[in-house]
Amino acid sequence: MTVAIESPLQDDVRELVSALSAHLLPLSPREFQFGIGVEEMAEPRTTVFVARDDDGVAVGCGALTVHDGGTGEVKRMFTIPEARGARVGERVLSAIIELARRHRLDRLLLETGASPDFASAHHLYARTGFRRRGPFHDYPDSGWSAFYELGLTAGGRAEHSPAARR
Repeated sequence: MTVAIESPLQDDVRELVSALSAHLLPLSPREFQFGIGVEEMAEPRTTVFVARDDDGVAVGCGALTVHDGGTGEVKRMFTIPEARGARVGERVLSAIIELARRHRLDRLLLETGASPDFASAHHLYARTGFRRRGPFHDYPDSGWSAFYELGLTAGGRAEHSPAARR
């Protein structure tokens, strides 16, 4: 498997993001779903990572959006059902964290669903060093979202990459 920075405007990446949106649709009310589309993912402040299997098939994705004030946000994390259990999300998240460090960001934030359907995502984030926190930016405190933060600077820095913590 490879994980690389790619354009979200490719047909297979568009399909991956569409599959993510379809997966999320029944899990919470539409007004509490905050995913960005591929056009927004293609903006300069966002970097998209795509995981591909040995045949070159896109099997997962995630993105880093850089905000002002030394903050990055993890967006659009997804692994197709056929590739779950192969640590795709861990590899994508590791790439996002490493890029955030290269950008010298102070912290990473993320919003995900709060229902039991997101238990594997919550486990991945906790295992990677993210800690639960309250809402940030303009996300509402609706009960439908879970919020996480990972400090990347001295005092809050995750000293080991997810791959090194296995």
